[in-house]
Amino acid sequence: MSRLEDEIDWSKTTWEGARREQLRRWRKLSLYEKMRAVEEMGELAERLAQNRNKRGQRSIKPE
Repeated sequence: MSRLEDEIDWSKTTWEGARREQLRRWRKLSLYEKMRAVEEMGELAERLAQNRNKRGQRSIKPE
C-alpha cells in the first residue's frame, strides 16, 4: 500500500461520510466566518442568475 492510501479516510468517501465532514467543518467556523460564507454564497447565486439571464436561459425563482 502506498503512503497516500494509508492517509485516506475512506469513511469520508461516501455521500453520508462527505456530508458529516461538511457539517464538522462548518461547526468549526466562527460566527463571523459563517456569516461571511453565507454572504459570499448569496453573491455567487446572484452572479449565476445574471449569467443565466444574459444567455437568455430561464431562471428558477424561489417562492
